[in-house]
Amino acid sequence: MSTLSKAALVKRLTGAVIFLGVAFVLTGAVPTIEIAWVSSILLLTIYLFVFEIVEVDVAAICIMVLLGLTAMVGPLFGIEQPFVPAQHLFDGFASNAVISIIAVMIIGKGLDKTGVMNVVARSILKHGGSTEKRVIPLISTTVAIISSFMQNVGAAALFLPVVSRISARSGLPLSRLLMPMGFCAILGGTVTMVGSSPLILLNDLMMTSNQALPPGQKMSAFHLFSVAPIGIALVATGVLYFVLFGRFVLPTKKSESGTTVGANTMSYFQDIYGIDYALFEVKVPANSAMVGQMMDDIEGSSHIRVIATHRKNKQTRVGPGALARDLGIEAGMAMAILASPHDVDLFVAKYGLKKRTHLKDLREVLASTRSGVAEVVIPPGSKLIGKSARDVWLRKTYGLAMVALHRRGETLHEGEDIRSLPLEAGDTLVVHTAWESLARLESNRDFVVVTSEYPHEETRPQKVGYALFFFLVALGLVLFSDLRLSISLLTGALGMVLSGVMDIDEAYEAVSWKTVFLLASLIPLGMAVENTGTAAWIAQQTLAMLGDVPVWVLQGALAILATFFTLVMSNVGATVLLVPLAVNLAVAAGADPAVFALTVAIATSNAFLIPTHQVNALLMGPGGYGVPDFMRAGGIMTILFLVVMMVMMNLVF
Repeated sequence: MSTLSKAALVKRLTGAVIFLGVAFVLTGAVPTIEIAWVSSILLLTIYLFVFEIVEVDVAAICIMVLLGLTAMVGPLFGIEQPFVPAQHLFDGFASNAVISIIAVMIIGKGLDKTGVMNVVARSILKHGGSTEKRVIPLISTTVAIISSFMQNVGAAALFLPVVSRISARSGLPLSRLLMPMGFCAILGGTVTMVGSSPLILLNDLMMTSNQALPPGQKMSAFHLFSVAPIGIALVATGVLYFVLFGRFVLPTKKSESGTTVGANTMSYFQDIYGIDYALFEVKVPANSAMVGQMMDDIEGSSHIRVIATHRKNKQTRVGPGALARDLGIEAGMAMAILASPHDVDLFVAKYGLKKRTHLKDLREVLASTRSGVAEVVIPPGSKLIGKSARDVWLRKTYGLAMVALHRRGETLHEGEDIRSLPLEAGDTLVVHTAWESLARLESNRDFVVVTSEYPHEETRPQKVGYALFFFLVALGLVLFSDLRLSISLLTGALGMVLSGVMDIDEAYEAVSWKTVFLLASLIPLGMAVENTGTAAWIAQQTLAMLGDVPVWVLQGALAILATFFTLVMSNVGATVLLVPLAVNLAVAAGADPAVFALTVAIATSNAFLIPTHQVNALLMGPGGYGVPDFMRAGGIMTILFLVVMMVMMNLVF
């Protein structure tokens, strides 16, 4: 992990001092020692999330363990009962919400495995034409529908190659298509109760809050389409916003990511990234000064990238496990090099090499039908974040020879030490790779493969019928049976495994265990906030501070607070912290607690202003976006979201 900058360290220390000061003040202001402790743990949770001291899932696990340890140390401070009984500390892992999220991820992966997304892309290309006003509504509406039944970051990742292909074929800039797609993927999560983690979690949190409510005020669980009128209105608002005002708020970037076409990778590379790279083959004579050196000694300093090698004994090195920076250079070795003609000429002259006019020894393995230039994105949650290409031996491990890195609107090339830069979420890596290696990466959760048009076999299209059947089975059980959501969705997920849509290992790989542990570990915190009366006390203090205001003003303030929280921490964390507060606030104000709880769960999807949401982080690199781009387009969207949500909630409920 990269060393913290001085500014970041000062920021963390300042935040720690402020949070400790607030916690100290709370000890003298709260009515009980239990509320003081839980309030301090709440502040610690917010601090860990906001300043990213550790990964969010690690922070959540730490909080869960801390709650468990209070059973041992609590009596020393006058706390007679644990905040969460030990036998219920791990209930989150068996909760309806967590099992539902696991099942939704598996179902989404099953649909992807059968090539449903390719069918969708072809349909959009057929009916969308090549104008923004036709393509944007089709893409945005389609991804919103998909996102309403699976995790929105998963829907965005599935649709990224689709939009890339549409951009390449229609000639529309990718930056003008990706942001509407991403925003509508987030908005689509508000259409059903399984579209986003906060909405899946909501019913469980409400049931926990019910334990402290009198019989006449207990809340009923929301059904699958209870939020549909609100979500549909939000999606329609997002689509209309970009159709009517997209030309004013959407950026047009020159350094766009796109789809490489196997037979023309070099021209694509030159057109999109503005550099004159080409593929060359050189031969190493016996008297060359390069003999005996390693790849690492010559690549960075010469601004070239070795793609493949061929030795006199006919051994060819290309792909995973074959070519690495510690490979020794031998006399008579042929090397395929990707670089600019100028740098290649300097390289040849420096080491006395023989440059061939065309590929000879490596012609077959580097044919456009077998390899080429491609683009992959580092998604949020990737294990590679914080590590450099050198740390993970990217070329040797994955068969990816990185030649450029696109980050926050800037493209860095070979010679700028790109292989030593710690990778960030949203980075676009421009690589030369064998298509076989790229196809394997499509199932690797550490990458999102943007390139879609390359020679490879479709994944199990013969199973598309089974995938759609079990998806409809799960949906039917949710709609027309009294089974719990988790059982209904798990039935569909299990059906996909048993029918061969995917095997069990692929099902395990489809699950984002970071999300699972984050959600399951935060559930005990919500129980502690409710059980100790902390939420009720905070609600009382909030009402006393606001005074006598209309209920809709209070609801609007809660929506704004949830919007702010989701910009600086995870939407799951914001939901767990604010739903107990919302319920107690509604009870104290004489409002409907279920509506206030729903306000929080929906408002945590209002994450457009800065690229902190996982979907926005995923699209930054491919779209070439910067923070100002999100602030310009997302600022208006944030206000529209709040207005439409408040109007629709008061009309529906």
